[in-house]
Amino acid sequence: MINLAVIELKDIVKYLIRITLIIVVVVFLTKYFSNFKTKLNTQKNSFLSCLDTVVPSIKTVNKKDENINTSNKIEPLKLALGIELGVIDSIEQDSNDTTQMENQVEDNIVVNEIDDGEIQEAETGLKTEVLKNNVPEKYTSEYNGVKIRNETDNIKLTKEMLVPEVDINTKNILIYHTHTCESYTPTENYKYKKSGNFRTKDLNCNMARVGTELAKYMKHYGYNVIHDTTIYDSSYSESYDRSLKGVAKLLEENKGTDILFDIHRDAIGDSSYAPTVKIGDEEAAQMMFVIGSNGGGSEHDNWNENLKFAIKIQEKANELYPGLFKPIILRDSRYNQQLAKGASIIEVGATGNTMEQCLASMKYLSKVLSEVLK
Repeated sequence: MINLAVIELKDIVKYLIRITLIIVVVVFLTKYFSNFKTKLNTQKNSFLSCLDTVVPSIKTVNKKDENINTSNKIEPLKLALGIELGVIDSIEQDSNDTTQMENQVEDNIVVNEIDDGEIQEAETGLKTEVLKNNVPEKYTSEYNGVKIRNETDNIKLTKEMLVPEVDINTKNILIYHTHTCESYTPTENYKYKKSGNFRTKDLNCNMARVGTELAKYMKHYGYNVIHDTTIYDSSYSESYDRSLKGVAKLLEENKGTDILFDIHRDAIGDSSYAPTVKIGDEEAAQMMFVIGSNGGGSEHDNWNENLKFAIKIQEKANELYPGLFKPIILRDSRYNQQLAKGASIIEVGATGNTMEQCLASMKYLSKVLSEVLK
């Protein structure tokens, strides 16, 4: 006996329709989740890129460490947790700060009206020693002992780009602070009311005090100094926009100014990091140049001259006080350095350092500058 199964045409059509619908749904879902993943990655990259611009120091964590010379391993998670994210969360938002800041610019400019006090010029020929810390030294290029860490995406440094031949007008030195409220580990002489994580509006205990010390020494060496102590970072994310307006105004009033020092501290936000160099019997906070560029696509014709000027200063520092400076960092962001050909950020110490150590650094930095600029 033979059993025959009879399949009607309409059953075949129903079956094919079901299969087709399943295939369409699978294709749609696959495409949807693929696009969703791409969108998430794009948003993530945009967010990180935004952080690199608004919170420049976090780029230390975001940037790949490919082709970077290093003798030690660093703990990226610990470093990332210490970066300026805590700063953003903890800044006091005073509703009157913006108006107050806009009205402050002229009131907080000091031009050579600085009390010399007791000036003790830095000695030379002293033994120097970099004290051990938990962040290793990294660099990608070197010129005559000056190390440079290139964190840009597209700029390839050549030897010609590093030769420190640059013509700088030394008529004026303009010192200011985009992140004025950055501060250090409090001491008996420098206690302060906090306005955030290692931050204070007390001008005697934040970056303005460091700038005042440098201004005092440079005036002693015979230079015309303009020191802007305006608090530009009451709104942290807008600090560079604000300092751009303030410094541009000062440059308009003091034409021919080439030298702009934006004095900061390192952004690592805990007391465990205190880069220090011992010079003779005195401890001083290590410093670091941060140089901007046009690598991010913004116009910046002065970046290579800024870099050369920093190299020239660090060459002399290496000669007089080896270890006073950490490797120069070159980044894509401009940091308002397009305003002059002798512009730079100088990071003085970190949160683990004390104000006393940072003031000592200004004594040695001023000696270096007096030798370079004469």
